[in-house]
Amino acid sequence: MGQQAAVLNIEGLTRRFGGLTAVDNLTFTVKEGAIHGLIGPNGAGKTTTFNVISGFYRPTRGRVIYAGRDISGMATHAIAALGLVRTFQATTLFHELTVAENVLAGCHLGARIGLVSVLLGRQRERQEEALARVEEILAFMGLDGVSDESCANLPHGLQRTLGVAVALAAEPRLLLLDEPFTGMNPDETRRMMNLVRQVRDRGVTILLVEHDMQAVMGLCETITVLNFGTLLAEGDPEAIRANPEVVDAYLGTPIEGVA
Repeated sequence: MGQQAAVLNIEGLTRRFGGLTAVDNLTFTVKEGAIHGLIGPNGAGKTTTFNVISGFYRPTRGRVIYAGRDISGMATHAIAALGLVRTFQATTLFHELTVAENVLAGCHLGARIGLVSVLLGRQRERQEEALARVEEILAFMGLDGVSDESCANLPHGLQRTLGVAVALAAEPRLLLLDEPFTGMNPDETRRMMNLVRQVRDRGVTILLVEHDMQAVMGLCETITVLNFGTLLAEGDPEAIRANPEVVDAYLGTPIEGVA
């Protein structure tokens, strides 16, 4: 991965909320085609970092460079239209809609097709393209068998899978996954790990925030560790497991990776 160009550069990023510094002079790089982990204890600044990268917060200082472009402080919809898309800790789905309709809504995230126009039957050619993309994504994610089910009726694991499917509908180049394994049982976790690998193999770079260390160690080529808003360590899983500062601040005991 070391020879690949960077798709994301975080340069001296700082975000303050009044007197609280949530992220402090953070610098790291995500390589094109990587699965890159961002970990640390609760309150380490991971979600704030995601929120600044994806445009929910403006940086107090520093820059977010995506695909060679400074996107610091851009609006979330404009950032998504450039191909930088994120999911959330809590599933942000339309529970009154079907699985397929939720993925169709995801086409709107990338500003490639108007959701209202699609649902009202306008822009027929673009509607057909979007519907074909929805079918392809549902099959890829293993959701084609429940495409007409109400989102509210899905078990937790499939709702998390649907959240990723919705993000894929926006055609991301860089996908920020915010705790995709939360609440999953071991079988669901293994299935989601395989899906994350397959998403990367489709050409999507992934930046992953997650507390499930077996998933992180089993997926990520590079891991960035935050503590109190600052960079604590960075390296491959083996180096992170062996780092005494990381063990002391976060891991507690060595964690074995999973296949």
